[in-house]
Amino acid sequence: MSELISSESIAYLGPTGTYTESAALACAQWLSQTRGRTLPILPYPSIAQAIRAVAKQEAQFAVVPVENSTEGSVRTTLDTVWQLEALQIQQALVLPISHALLSRASSLEAIETVYSHPQALAQCQGWLETFLPGVPLIPTNSTTEALQHVDDNPTIGAVSSQRAAQLYNLPIVAHPINDLPDNCTRFWVISLEPAITGKHTSLAFSLPANVPGSLVKTLEVLAKRNINLSRVESRPTKRAVGDYLFFVDLEADLQSEAVQSALPELKSCTETLKILGSYNIQTVIDGQLKPE
Repeated sequence: MSELISSESIAYLGPTGTYTESAALACAQWLSQTRGRTLPILPYPSIAQAIRAVAKQEAQFAVVPVENSTEGSVRTTLDTVWQLEALQIQQALVLPISHALLSRASSLEAIETVYSHPQALAQCQGWLETFLPGVPLIPTNSTTEALQHVDDNPTIGAVSSQRAAQLYNLPIVAHPINDLPDNCTRFWVISLEPAITGKHTSLAFSLPANVPGSLVKTLEVLAKRNINLSRVESRPTKRAVGDYLFFVDLEADLQSEAVQSALPELKSCTETLKILGSYNIQTVIDGQLKPE
């Protein structure tokens, strides 16, 4: 993390060159366009620390990955957002992800170990099994952190971005290597500021008892009002085996009549209900924001 801690900043998973940094730069662009605010971006060593920076008011915003089209939800983001109070999703950003294999090896066959963030390794699993079968895959805190190993040993490779290769002056051995051509990651822009209007709304809740039909009863509150769900995700409460909490994304504005009428009923059939915010979604193409 930068030695300079400022509440007027955007926290993100660093160091420089990560995909999250690209999303953080897009967030800065969004804030400039929509709120007339110019904020610096500050790297943090983990997703959880970036989120906690907002909760502790060390940063005003945090940009964190929440879901990848290949590997699904980012568990650390969901768990940390649930654990902390008053966090609100201000905006969602979708960033196309195109992985590259970086190395100073003389050839692909000379690579003996590959480092990267677990999500990046998983998104390239098929390619790695095909072209580097049997090569150990070592997880790191970020795709950029993996690059520190490349200069140490010419038999080491790292899965990272083309931008990182340019920033750190490292050769690209292969690109793209992600298994799906339309690989993309959705990021949340999180703050303590209220987020009460937008085309999408996210909720999280736990249930009062692990009994048959308790989840169905909760979801029926939304179904009978014709509120469409774009995602339902379960996570362990970490209180007991088989005890879960749920994250739900609604294709509806929090201020809509349907959602407002559903909230009292949802509160009555859940143990804890958290409204995580109402927001819009924008795609980032070549560093520029595109409307939803």
